[in-house]
Amino acid sequence: MTTEKYLFDRRDEWNAFVASSKNGTFLFNRSYMDYHSDRFVDYSLMFYDSKHRLVAILPANINGNVIYSHGGLTYGGLIFGDSMRTTMALEVIKAMNDTFKNDGIKSVVYKPTPWIYHHQASEEDLYAIYIFCDYKIVSREISTVVNLAHPLSMTELRRRHASKANKIGVEVGWSDSYLDFWKILDNNLMCRFGVHPVHSLEEISLLASLFPDNIRLCIASFDSDIVAGVVLFINYNTVHVQYISASPEGKRVGALDAVFSYLINHYSGKKAYFDFGKSTEDMGCYLNEGLIFQKEGFGGRGVCYDTYEWEL
Repeated sequence: MTTEKYLFDRRDEWNAFVASSKNGTFLFNRSYMDYHSDRFVDYSLMFYDSKHRLVAILPANINGNVIYSHGGLTYGGLIFGDSMRTTMALEVIKAMNDTFKNDGIKSVVYKPTPWIYHHQASEEDLYAIYIFCDYKIVSREISTVVNLAHPLSMTELRRRHASKANKIGVEVGWSDSYLDFWKILDNNLMCRFGVHPVHSLEEISLLASLFPDNIRLCIASFDSDIVAGVVLFINYNTVHVQYISASPEGKRVGALDAVFSYLINHYSGKKAYFDFGKSTEDMGCYLNEGLIFQKEGFGGRGVCYDTYEWEL
């Protein structure tokens, strides 16, 4: 097993591998990863077998003497091709750690891609780090996921709010009006937490133009005004909710209940999972009980997003 650093001239090879991998998502396409390349020092790796066939990649960045996989993404970890087997994964982890040691790296922060985003079973890396890395779990956050093949029933409260919204004329549909939605989103985040969205309006507009099949905005309108919306990141078998927000009027009329009721029905039979996203803060130590109660009301249940760390 040989390891080589990712360079820009390998962009096409990298992207082709992501597209054919068994656990990659569009977030690992370099057009997505590199939109914020000015904020991170890239340290992505590519792994080749004895016949110089690309068998794995690691989206990663370096900060000081620490490697993150990847600091700018919700999840990361090793991405495997269909040829990956457990014994080969052991070789990959050993080669990865040897590369880090040779470069003077002291520790690794590793965020594997949650299993709901895998096209095929792909947790060979978790076994391999168990064998070779004296790791500890430094973060365990919980997301709320609807199994679209066998969805649980929505609670009476969520059904009642969605029905009320529909009856009074709330309309749900797809939109490209990121500007209007971003005003609602930014205002809510600033009022509640004093922060702006992770993506600026310019960034999300650029990414949506680069990935029109993967990034979509679903909005609710009332009296011709946008009152709520959801930005979706759409992958092979999983729909992930990236942003959720409603104006005061949208909250009053139950607009988000109407949106989520629509989306779950829309993707049933088309995708396997609907991921509402995490309801935790402070590395998973704080649970927003009101937020997760709302998500679980749509039939969602828990999937953990774990972060591992080990010293070299």
